[in-house]
Amino acid sequence: MKTMAAGQFKARCLKVMDEVRSTREPVVITKKGRPVAKLVPADGQPDNVFGCMRGEVEVVEDIVSSAVPLEDWEILR
Repeated sequence: MKTMAAGQFKARCLKVMDEVRSTREPVVITKKGRPVAKLVPADGQPDNVFGCMRGEVEVVEDIVSSAVPLEDWEILR
């Protein structure tokens, strides 16, 4: 893992952030030789919206049948 002094990070912050985004390699930022922070790549957004919430929600009702019976629907023409 790459390390960088805080002063050097301050001077090159935007470039370092671009490098972390492109290489996906975290950078540990140090102060007086001791680690104080870690810059890691942000989680990317899923390429496809279908299935991106898999495991995050629970269906507790029947999502196929409507809440209002079909005979109560008003058809607009």
